Amino acid sequence: MLAYRLNRQILVPLPTSAANPDELTRQLPRGLYTTFSTNHSGTRVLGLTAHLERLNLPSPASRADLRRALSQLAESNAPGESRFRVIHSDSDGTVYVIVQSLSPPAREIYERGVKVVTANLLRHDARRKDTGFIAASQSQRAQVGGDVYEVLLTKKGKIYEGMTSNFYVILPTRPSTTEQRTRSSAQDGGILVTARTGILLGVTRRVTLRLARGQGMDIVYRAPRVDEDFTEAFLTSSSRGIVPIVQIDGKAVGEGGVGAWTKRLSLAYAAYVEERSEKLVG
Repeated sequence: MLAYRLNRQILVPLPTSAANPDELTRQLPRGLYTTFSTNHSGTRVLGLTAHLERLNLPSPASRADLRRALSQLAESNAPGESRFRVIHSDSDGTVYVIVQSLSPPAREIYERGVKVVTANLLRHDARRKDTGFIAASQSQRAQVGGDVYEVLLTKKGKIYEGMTSNFYVILPTRPSTTEQRTRSSAQDGGILVTARTGILLGVTRRVTLRLARGQGMDIVYRAPRVDEDFTEAFLTSSSRGIVPIVQIDGKAVGEGGVGAWTKRLSLAYAAYVEERSEKLVG
C-alpha cells in the first residue's frame, strides 16, 4: 500500500506505517472519499466519473489532474489491477490517494457465496461518503474476517446496506400493490428488493439496478427485514462486483446456495464492466 498527497499534477509520497487503507484513512484529515478498482490492465474504471463527482472537487482542472495521477499510479501496477481510495479533505481541500495492487476476490466467493452478520448501526449522513464513518464504525469493521465476509447495517430489524457495500434480496412472490415498485417490462421476472433511503447510493448499485430491469425484474424500494422470507441475497461494491450471500447471522438464505437470479445478474455485470468501463485518461 502506498499513499500520496496530490499537489496539482504532482504526487507527493506520504510516509505511513498503517496496515491497511482504513487505518491510514483514520490518520488523515476528515473528508469525502471514494474507493474503486481498475480493469482492462489498469487502464479503465467502471463509473469513474460518478466516483470523482462524490469528492466535490472544485474544478474540472483538478479532476483532470487527479485522473492523470491515477493513470500514472495504475500504470506502475500494470498489467495487474489497482485499488484506489481517494480522499478530499474538508479542512483545506487537499486530495490524498491511497493505492494498492488489487488481488481479485477468490472465485469461491462467487461460486459458493459468503456469510455475513448484522449490526445495529446506520450512517449519520447516508448521502455523504464521509471518512468519519470509517472511524465511527471501527469496532463493527473489526468483525470482518474468518467466516464473516461483511457486516450489514440494520435498524429496527431492517437491513439497509453493508458496511462497505449495498445490499439486495430477491423475493419468492410478487409484492402487494401498496408497495412502491417499478415495473421493468411486460415479461414476468423476479422481484429485487433494496433500500433507497438511509443508504449510500453506490456506483455499482446504479449499474446493478439497470441490469436487473434489463433482465425483466421488478424493483421494490424498501429496506428488507432481517426475518423476511427471501430466496436470494447479494451485495455489491466497486471492487467486488456482485457477491452472493448464503448466510446471515448463521441462518441460511433460501436453500443456502447461490441463486439463479444472482448468477444471471453476475454474468450481466461482468459483460457490462467489459463494455462500459471508462478510460482513466483520454
